[in-house]
Amino acid sequence: MALLYMADPIRGDVWRRMLAERAPELDVRLWPEVGDPGEIRWLVAWEPPEEPLAAFPALEIIFSIGAGVDQFDLKSIPPRVPVVRMIEPGIAEGMIEYAVMAVLALHRDLPAYVNQQHRRLWQPIPARPATERRVGVMGMGRLGRAVLERLAPFGFPLAGWNRSPRELPGVESFAGAASLPAFLARTDILVCLLPLTEDTRGLLDRRLFAGLPKSAALVNVGRGGHLVADDLLAALDDGTLSAAVLDVAEPEPLPPDHPFWNHPRIVLTPHIASQTRPESAALAVLDNLRRHAAGEALNGIVDRARGY
Repeated sequence: MALLYMADPIRGDVWRRMLAERAPELDVRLWPEVGDPGEIRWLVAWEPPEEPLAAFPALEIIFSIGAGVDQFDLKSIPPRVPVVRMIEPGIAEGMIEYAVMAVLALHRDLPAYVNQQHRRLWQPIPARPATERRVGVMGMGRLGRAVLERLAPFGFPLAGWNRSPRELPGVESFAGAASLPAFLARTDILVCLLPLTEDTRGLLDRRLFAGLPKSAALVNVGRGGHLVADDLLAALDDGTLSAAVLDVAEPEPLPPDHPFWNHPRIVLTPHIASQTRPESAALAVLDNLRRHAAGEALNGIVDRARGY
């Protein structure tokens, strides 16, 4: 009975050390050192094999190394094998830090000032108080709610949009497609924290941008597939949007000639907003293995119908 780690090998060494300290009875293997594939019962991966059960016939659980599972082909994984997304403190803290940083940077016009610096232009931009800058978060799951809570002390008028109703003190809540126009109309800085599904792919498009107030700004920390790149470029160039902070793209990495690299109103980072910390992630998986052995519900189990 073995656990196979199939992701970054440097982090894998931390996983093996942590699990050896806390569960010495567990046989931990690091890809590509699989050994007997028939002994693999648990797989921890960013992208599992195309046919996981063909590769590892005794597989019982697949754990995603990240908070999302849109990189998985769930149709290739039989329903009897649970797929579990990562829930650990490092993911939430990293996302909170990045989202708050991005909102504050857009609020204080940092992309414009960086552009002015490159042009050697010393020109103050009139500042708006936070109380007059409305922030809206798409996706009120665990991460979205945490981001909204951390933004509250700055005084921004806050709102959240979700597919199903979610309530949070001090936050104006919107739910469902019918409420999306009203949510967009009151949002000056839009933060996308949605999971990527068939329903949300391409959601950040020209039509959605047109529903925002003139010169609104975008933060995308969801997935690159949420965004229609050409529509964002057009919205930035015609003034519909003033700036964008993007931590995700499609594809990743972006090709060297992609226009995002050099656009003066785009701040681009290489999918680093929220990174799994191997120490706490290993302990989260170990906790789920113990839950599994005791017949208890797993933390982070993916709803196949929703895709997350």
